[in-house]
Amino acid sequence: CSKDECSADPCGAGQTCADPNPSPASLKDFTCTCDKDTSVQTTGTAATCEVDECAATPCGMGQSCVDPNTGYASQHDFVCTCDNDNSITKTDGPATCSKDECSTDPCGAGQTCADPNPSLTSLKDFTCTCDKDTSVQTTGTAATCEVDECAAAPCGMGQSCVDPNTGYSSQHDFVCTCDSDKSITKTDGPATCSKDECSADPCGAGQTCADPDQSLTSLKDFTCTCDKDTSVQTTGTAATCEVDECAADPCGMGQSCTDPDMSYGSQDDFVCTCDSDKSITKT
Repeated sequence: CSKDECSADPCGAGQTCADPNPSPASLKDFTCTCDKDTSVQTTGTAATCEVDECAATPCGMGQSCVDPNTGYASQHDFVCTCDNDNSITKTDGPATCSKDECSTDPCGAGQTCADPNPSLTSLKDFTCTCDKDTSVQTTGTAATCEVDECAAAPCGMGQSCVDPNTGYSSQHDFVCTCDSDKSITKTDGPATCSKDECSADPCGAGQTCADPDQSLTSLKDFTCTCDKDTSVQTTGTAATCEVDECAADPCGMGQSCTDPDMSYGSQDDFVCTCDSDKSITKT
């Protein structure tokens, strides 16, 4: 007679049973060998086999794995936990973890960061877009944004602007230079330039010009005052000064004087006419 002791499955799941001598006279000589580790073998009783389900890193990147029971009979009980949020877990499979790469501000100042897929399995897919020029955009790294500070004409009229470094991190370094005097400059603001509007003689002959404020921000404030009549004064344009050449009686006795145009620019045009003969005249 024979009795195969393995027929009763004395080893259990995850083990291989072998009975070298299935004789009734030779009992308890069966062996149990762990399928996952054949070096573990017992005789006459079930072996203690362990299976660490975390060994194969089933959770993946950004997650930790814990197998609470490594016994062969207790499988599919490993737990995955997100590294960046320990409250997010899943048993017998990877947890759904998220990581917003923009949270660490990888783009920097003057750029907008967007992470279209904040999954830990999709890294380096964030985009950086320049605020001043949205056509400049990079993926996975900060963009190179330029800001030309001169574009807004910060120097104003009568000055030239130069921005030596248009990088976003280098601002407030633009230089204003006076057109009228290149030696006058200022960084990060308008230079103090001057312009004497009277230097161009806007009033003309017979008038006195005065420019009370010679800054380039105050133009057309010059005054023109008639030399012969200081009560006549205009601002920003030449005055209309009159000179009556007959006032000094240039013709003399027995003659009448006529000044057809008393404007300052029209002198020496007075006419003398003999009282006794109106046909006799002289200019």
